[in-house]
Formats: sequence, structure tokens, C-alpha cells
Amino acid sequence: MTESLSSASLFSVAGKTALVTGGSSGLGLIMAEALLRNGSRVIIASRKQARCDEAMQLLSGLGRCEAFAADVTQAEDREALCEFVKRQYADSGLSILVNNAGANWGAKIAGYPDEAFAKVMSTNVNAVFALTRDLLPELQRAAKAEDPARVINIGSMDGLHVPIVQRVPTFAYSASKAALHHLTRTLAVDLGPRHITVNAIAPGFFQSRMTDYVLREFGNDIAADSPLGRVGEPEEIAGALLYLVSRAGNYTNGVVLPVDGGTHISKGRRDWMDNS
Repeated sequence: MTESLSSASLFSVAGKTALVTGGSSGLGLIMAEALLRNGSRVIIASRKQARCDEAMQLLSGLGRCEAFAADVTQAEDREALCEFVKRQYADSGLSILVNNAGANWGAKIAGYPDEAFAKVMSTNVNAVFALTRDLLPELQRAAKAEDPARVINIGSMDGLHVPIVQRVPTFAYSASKAALHHLTRTLAVDLGPRHITVNAIAPGFFQSRMTDYVLREFGNDIAADSPLGRVGEPEEIAGALLYLVSRAGNYTNGVVLPVDGGTHISKGRRDWMDNS
């Protein structure tokens, strides 16, 4: 037996460097906190400076953390963000990139705007590819055969099934997350030989700014749609992330990991279940 099989060794992220986009709220803030609490240095990026400042008030006591206001759909903002990452991690390169920034739009098909579809696809797919490409030099500086650099794309269970509980179709969101899942696989094949793994997490419903409305309006239906009968807890998304970015996940590449209580494979309770 060996100490390398202990949880402390397997799941350690101490000394790693990370960038979390959309890191000022929701799942991004949870993941940034998890990385900080476990010894990583973290940069959070968000479109609005005010949200960056609010997040920094919550995170700054947990470890070395910086925030940078950037819209990752804009080339000039991405360039500035990449330069900031390069300066902050001049000694090490970037160990972990969490592509979490996302957008959604719900509307019935007859009135679904072209600009809404374009915005969602631009944020959820195009920007993920562009930022990953632009940060490759920093990821490669941190990459080692025995400890790859990591790219984690935050997809969605809605990219694995057709969601119904929100009552309003989210055509672009579902399509963009399905595309992101396949982009993850494509990048994994291309970047694996460079000692950079690329994986995706496909969350179900967690409490966040994006889900506040639907959880308030349809919370009971959302819970019933899951075989576990509830939404996710912060530690459950944090645990999935820590697995993928730690030594435990060194050999995991090109995976889309659902963290949704099984919702993507089930439509929840049926009448016949109540009579069993």
C-alpha cells in the first residue's frame, strides 16, 4: 500500500493556479471558493467590475485571489485577460482553466430572436474555444506528463436531454451546451498530447443567479424531475471539479460528467411509481 492513495494526496490542488470565468457568482463563485480553500491561487473573471469587487470581498480571506473584469466574447477583453494571467502567474503558468461564463435565453419558437441565438452561442461556445486557444501558451507552461494542465468546460444536463420543466423553450442554450460537450471531446484529442486534459461538467439545477427565477416558480417540478428529488448542493459541484483538476483526474480526458442527480436520464416520478 502507498500514501499516494490517500484522499489528501489524490485530491490535492495546493499550489495550482486557476482562472475561473463567470467566477463572481453562482457555480463559478462556488468553484473559485473550492479551489482557494484547497490551496490554489485563483483569478476570477466577470463582465462587471462591481460583481468582481463583491466576489473579492467574499473570497479574499481564503487565499491568494485576484479579479479581472472582462467580457470573454470580446477579443480585446480576452487579450487583456490573457495578459493579466501571464503577469500574475509568471512563475508557473496556468494549471487550471474553468470556462464557466455562460448565457441563456428562453422564448417560444415563433418569437425567438436571431440576436438572442447568436449571443448565447457566442458566449457558451465561441468564447470558450477562443479563450482556451488564447491561453494555450500559459497552459502549456504549467503542463507536465505526470500532472497535466486542465481545461474544465461547464456544460449542462440540458445539453444531454431536452429540458421541459422551465415551460419556456431554451433552444440556443440546449444547442450551445451540446456543442460545448462535443467541443470538449475535440479539444481533448488535440491537446492531450500536449499534456493538457479537457473535460466538461454538465450540472443540473443548482441555486444561482441564472436559476433563481425557475427555482422560485417551478422548484417542486424541478425536484420531482430528478431521481434524487432535489437540486444540487455546492459541495457536489465542488467535488466534481476537485476530482477533475487533481491527481485523481490525471488520466480522465474528454469526459462529460453529469452532476444532476440523474435528471438527464429520467423524467422524474410517474403515476405508476406512486402505486408500487
